[in-house]
Amino acid sequence: MAKFFINRPIVAMVISIVMTIAGIVAFLSLPVAQYPNIVPPEMQVNTTYVGADALTVEQSVATPIEQQMSGVDRMNYMYSTNANNGAMRLVVNFDVASDPNTDQVLTQMRQSQAESQLPSDVRNYGITVVKSTSAPLMVVTLTSPEGNYDSIFLANYAYINLVDAMTRVPGIASVTVFGAGQYATRIWVDPDKLANLNITVPEIVSAINAQNTVIRPARLGRNRFLEASRLRIRSGHRGGSLPKRILPTSYFGPT
Repeated sequence: MAKFFINRPIVAMVISIVMTIAGIVAFLSLPVAQYPNIVPPEMQVNTTYVGADALTVEQSVATPIEQQMSGVDRMNYMYSTNANNGAMRLVVNFDVASDPNTDQVLTQMRQSQAESQLPSDVRNYGITVVKSTSAPLMVVTLTSPEGNYDSIFLANYAYINLVDAMTRVPGIASVTVFGAGQYATRIWVDPDKLANLNITVPEIVSAINAQNTVIRPARLGRNRFLEASRLRIRSGHRGGSLPKRILPTSYFGPT
């Protein structure tokens, strides 16, 4: 056979060209669904326990969810990451032959079973179950050429204008913003003043939550009879005027 092609090089070239053309046609017409899955699907469970450290998050949040997540169908392994800012991230890795949509439903069901064992602050904050990937597809960098905007402003710009648009792209599971967090207000309290006024931290949290709401105006027919609208706290200026408790001396003011 080798001697036949050595003595007839033109036949060998023609066969090679025909095989190359057939391979190109087959490659272009092969559906994507027929490619084998080589990366096992992963599901990510995210939540935040505000004010808790990593150990507290592990004991009160991560452990109950992991106990319920154990034994889910076609799971390979799972691991959780707990941070000192109260954030918890649980990654569940499934078999490469499993359906990612089914895996997400199973993960959501197991997380719902553990929700009754979680602290109320975690349930109020919310728990999300999203599809995850083992490696990032693309990294986008935002910079301020003249240095007019800091990292917090750039991160907030990404949250408002880029994250939702990129998440809607087909094939994108999630978009994560690194480097800075969203705009937030941090409140510091004086323990000595709290002790003197007999005020506890939960009472301060309740006062902030009571003021950080929006009440819509009401209507009766065509006449508006209520114009009470309470705005959300947008800056630290309103924080100093929050009523913490009505004391016998009518104390109102910051702590």
